[in-house]
Amino acid sequence: MVAATEPYITPEQYLELEENSPIKHEYIDGYVYAMAGALDPHVTVALNMAILLRSHLRSSGCRVYIADMKARIDSLNRFYYPDVMVTCDQRDQATAAYKRFPCLIIEVLSKSTQSFDRGDKFADYQKLDSLKEYVLINCQKQRVECFRRQESGMWLLQNYTDEQESFYLNSIDFEGKMAQLYEDVNFDLLLM
Repeated sequence: MVAATEPYITPEQYLELEENSPIKHEYIDGYVYAMAGALDPHVTVALNMAILLRSHLRSSGCRVYIADMKARIDSLNRFYYPDVMVTCDQRDQATAAYKRFPCLIIEVLSKSTQSFDRGDKFADYQKLDSLKEYVLINCQKQRVECFRRQESGMWLLQNYTDEQESFYLNSIDFEGKMAQLYEDVNFDLLLM
């Protein structure tokens, strides 16, 4: 993300500007930040995950969104673009530009964003009471990190690596295959 030089704007102004913008921006406390493009492995992993989840959730009442749908965190005055997001809350059908009640958010890690995705962004997402699971997918090697909210409110981490054939997402009762998640991913592209 690149910090914007614009002055403070309201959430309403942000949504209006974003609707007509040729590039995406995230919104943090009244300031907009331009988002950088993604590399092939990142895009491939995100698309694979979205396709797997869409097939699993078809006719369930849950919706899967990829990359262009914003997650709104009202309590913190934030809008983020998760790589993949799932909401099963009917209240989210009332807003076309963003979703407030996701149960699952997935971020695909890149060198430039992984610290933010693991740190401040994860802390911000935890303010979403509806969020049950936060997943980080590595696109430099086969690794899926699932953070699951426990009854106590604590977050428990479960790692999946290339040593496992599958991974499990509790929030939507989904078992995925690592081979399908990483299908067509060329890890060598990241070394160039």
